[in-house]
Amino acid sequence: MTSDLQRERLAYRRSRARRSTLVALASTVVFAAAVWFGVTGAPGWPRVRDSFFDWRVALRSLPAVAEGLWLNVRVLVVCEVAVLVLALLVAAARTLRGPVWFPLRALSTAYVDLFRGLPLLICLYLVGFGLPGLRLSGVPTDPVVLGGIALVLVYSAYVAEVFRAGIESVHPSQVAAARSLGLDHRRTLRLVVLPQAVRRVLPALLNDFVALQKDCGLISVLGAVDAVRAAQIESSLAYDFTPYVVAGLLFVLLAVPSGRLADRVARRAARRQGAL
Repeated sequence: MTSDLQRERLAYRRSRARRSTLVALASTVVFAAAVWFGVTGAPGWPRVRDSFFDWRVALRSLPAVAEGLWLNVRVLVVCEVAVLVLALLVAAARTLRGPVWFPLRALSTAYVDLFRGLPLLICLYLVGFGLPGLRLSGVPTDPVVLGGIALVLVYSAYVAEVFRAGIESVHPSQVAAARSLGLDHRRTLRLVVLPQAVRRVLPALLNDFVALQKDCGLISVLGAVDAVRAAQIESSLAYDFTPYVVAGLLFVLLAVPSGRLADRVARRAARRQGAL
């Protein structure tokens, strides 16, 4: 049976929740109205509206931009898998102990330092125009492949540091316990350390891949006809910037679910750590 005191508390909480919802709704409406009237009341708004928000140009350019976005999605999926594999190998190499592994540690450290410090746009130019310039047999010339290689090289350096932080966060007693059971270093890393490390750094990994979704649009600088390049072509044909707005909205729609997933995973990880 529910007591009178409990019913009063429930009623009070419901009233507070309703009031908070109404206040949030009212403040949102007021803020949106202020932004709307502030923007549309600007002297240059009619010209901006015609140049960036032309519905006829948007509908005409949408199929081409959406087709280009499909290329970005395919590049994203392939690059994510390649980044995970390469970053994990680099992180594992950086955690090796013993003087015999010093050359491998030094090489992986130099790789991380180089590609974390190198701007992605410069890396795209170096890979996209430098590799074909060597004229070596077997070197790809497709701008999509070259752009994907540059993305993998840069993002693997960032993700490798995320993996390394997760590996080093595992308590040494876990490794000692695994070695006492007869597991060698490779099996200890695969069966004991990596599962815990990946679980701990999963929110950070998801955030890196959300950033990768946006940066996949930079392969357009090499000539790949992705969403950004398609928007540029449509914009030059229509003498209007609306196709860029269409491409931007499509990228946002692609990134929002990933961002919400990253936030949810981060909250679950925080609750899990708080319960321990």
